Amino acid sequence: MRKILLPSLIIVAASLLVMRVFYLQIIDDSFKLKSENNAIKKQYDYPERGYIYDRNGKLLVANQASYDIMVIPREIKEDLNVSEFCTLLNITKEDYDRRIAKARVYSPRLPSVFLPQLNKNEFAAFQEKIRKYEGFYFQKRSLRDYEVDYGANIFGSILQVNEKLIAKNPYYNSGDLIGRQGVEESYEEVLRGIKGVKYIQKDKYNREIGSYKEGKYDTIAVAGEDINLTIDAELQKYGEELMINKRGGIVALEPKTGEILALVTAPSYDPGILVGRQRSKNYTLLYHDSIAKPLYDRGLLAEYPPGSPFKILTGLVALQEGVINEQTTFMCHHGFSYGGGRFMKCHGFGPHQLHNGIYLSCNTYFGQAYMLTINKYKDPGKAVDVWSDHVKSFGLGQFMGYDLPTGKRGNIPTSKTYKKIYPNGGWRSSTIVSNAIGQGEVLMTPIQLANMMATVANQGYYYTPHIIKKIEGKKIDSKFTTKHVTTIDQKYFPPVISGLFDVYNKGTAASLRVNGIDICGKTGTAENFAKINGKRTQLKDHSIFVAFAPKDNPKIAIAIMIENGGFGATVAGPIASLMIEKYLRKKITRTDLEIRVLNKSLVSEYAKLGGPTAASAIESTPKDSVMRAKIAKLPKVEVKKVPLDTTQEN
Repeated sequence: MRKILLPSLIIVAASLLVMRVFYLQIIDDSFKLKSENNAIKKQYDYPERGYIYDRNGKLLVANQASYDIMVIPREIKEDLNVSEFCTLLNITKEDYDRRIAKARVYSPRLPSVFLPQLNKNEFAAFQEKIRKYEGFYFQKRSLRDYEVDYGANIFGSILQVNEKLIAKNPYYNSGDLIGRQGVEESYEEVLRGIKGVKYIQKDKYNREIGSYKEGKYDTIAVAGEDINLTIDAELQKYGEELMINKRGGIVALEPKTGEILALVTAPSYDPGILVGRQRSKNYTLLYHDSIAKPLYDRGLLAEYPPGSPFKILTGLVALQEGVINEQTTFMCHHGFSYGGGRFMKCHGFGPHQLHNGIYLSCNTYFGQAYMLTINKYKDPGKAVDVWSDHVKSFGLGQFMGYDLPTGKRGNIPTSKTYKKIYPNGGWRSSTIVSNAIGQGEVLMTPIQLANMMATVANQGYYYTPHIIKKIEGKKIDSKFTTKHVTTIDQKYFPPVISGLFDVYNKGTAASLRVNGIDICGKTGTAENFAKINGKRTQLKDHSIFVAFAPKDNPKIAIAIMIENGGFGATVAGPIASLMIEKYLRKKITRTDLEIRVLNKSLVSEYAKLGGPTAASAIESTPKDSVMRAKIAKLPKVEVKKVPLDTTQEN
């Protein structure tokens, strides 16, 4: 038996090998296709990219025809009239040499893009004479056609793939386009579709003689899927108009779903300037503007001390830990003493309980509540971790998992934080009391602030913020329909919400009420330091405001951060009221606030950071130049005097 086993195995293996060779050589000639690569030209058919709509079906991004001039370097004839060729395409001889050299590096015998993204008019002149220039041919594709001049940070842009990405992903070839930033990147595989391929047979003279194998291996392009965003286009547009001549971010969410209604960063630009042959030039200008940073999405990336809005969490954690209740009272004498003679300033005076502590934004109340929370435990490290876990259950101090390709964690300190800062120990509640009022080591992004308010509006739960509402024929990721519940019991939210409601009725935002809409909100300011000429300099505070509305069954939660804006009720607060009314009513009745905000310019404040360059950078972005023209037409009337709040918060 053993004598015949080994020969049998050899015979079976040899038979299988012969059968496989026969199949590959006689039946399956796909490898022959690859071996005959020199005699076959591969031509791609690029699909139309999926359209992008807003939540209401408004078309935001479509496509337009474009043409790439392709080149196969080894097929260029020596007698090519380079001068005539360059004149036809409006390029210099130096451009021609550089592009040909780059194409040869990629491959002398494979096609690569020589000149991308010609429009119809540019292409028409070349099409008439293309037969004169062997080695060159054109390839039709579609480019983005923006139907709106806002939302650049949401959409992202389309650019050519680089060699690193080609090596990493075999789907892409030289000259292919890919989405970068925004939803174009997040949903690249959905939007791009699948490109088709045609194999063209060539004779020994390198002339095309028809389809290879009668098109047996050709594939048809599959168009990209259309998508609907959660964005409300009109709200997005209005938010960008309100942010002209200001820097900062606005994020609005639908509390019950986590859908992003508006994602505004300022300054911004018209997305249309990053399409076509001028894309590279315009992108370079935007990229090198290191002062205004129009490519920097402040709504997702900018980390700020949250200031007084963080007092909402300080109060909720103290209630959950049982160190205060609604009747707990602290006396405020324009602040309070703590930690060996130190003093935390406050604009309040007299007895404060939870309710008026919120609507009057009393530092004393929340400083004391925070210290009681930490002092509840013998070990301050354990206490900080307990506090930190509560706060992080609101989605803070971490990447939130939303469907946009950029973001920052923010920072919620833990015991590890203070072990690094104080390696020899000795820290206690009084050492870190600034956390109570959103200063200290606490940092948040505007989208985290908005999510915090959505969670409060929902009385203890939230859904991961997301910007996709619908993909044609597909379901959105289940993580966006998964409820996240905080560690704070639901019963502690109503008294806090009551205090936030009175912020608008008799508190720090009383001048910002909108008749008929019950808004709950919180003003805030955050200290602002910058290095100027190597010296740490304190500048005008950042203006912060968070809100949701209506009080019952909330439809919108919003966070506004205005750099160098001052008190929360001065700039950020009016924007919140206007955005809320715009979304809920589709019109504005507080025209006095609208005129005030549209006429408000902080360019002079930003100029302090970089002199004239900073101011000119803000005013030079294409989007702002259009909006400034609109603002110039506004009536320069004296705004009706509405008593501003006298309570100012840290």
